[in-house]
Amino acid sequence: MTALLRYQSALLLRSQRWLAPLLAYAAFVAVGIRPGDPVLDSLGFAAAGLVPTAAWLVRICVTVEPDAARDCTAAAAGPVRVHAAALLTASAGALLAGAAAAAVALLTGDRAGADPGAAALAGALAVAACALTGAAVGALCSRPLLRRRGHAVLAGNLGSLLALVLAVSPARGAVSALVTAGRSGPAPLPLTALAGALLLAAGAGTTASLAAARRR
Repeated sequence: MTALLRYQSALLLRSQRWLAPLLAYAAFVAVGIRPGDPVLDSLGFAAAGLVPTAAWLVRICVTVEPDAARDCTAAAAGPVRVHAAALLTASAGALLAGAAAAAVALLTGDRAGADPGAAALAGALAVAACALTGAAVGALCSRPLLRRRGHAVLAGNLGSLLALVLAVSPARGAVSALVTAGRSGPAPLPLTALAGALLLAAGAGTTASLAAARRR
């Protein structure tokens, strides 16, 4: 799997298709996170933007390899492992972007009334929950489950929106906990949201990877 992850990472970096989602996320962070804002609010904002970013990165990673090359890779390593490596690569990229945005929020935000260590831990958990939720959305709204590009883009955007507004969504739970604490209390640890995001991402990734095997 390590070799597959290196291969998928190289494909993503050389394609330069990662620039669009990460630049869009950077612009989102630059506009929404202002120096002096409550640090927990800023962390919640940075985490929320990862949902569509991760979904976008997943769609890129599962389509960046030419079909002929993907068939060769799947024949050598197995379609399930190849697809899982693409999903993990996209998730890692989203987590790195979220970590950078969280660092900006911690450095520029107003930490009055918030313990820096607790805020950093809460922000890290929220970033992970939102990145995994976005990756799950991307896995369910991309190839092989949705093969048409237009359908995948529309479903990914709608899925990302629902992941941010539905009460049962782990991403919404993590962001809401941070924003609420920023106004009325100490930094929470969104462990339940993270656990839900892990289960959601695992289920979506397994479904997509098995579908990739069946469609060979």
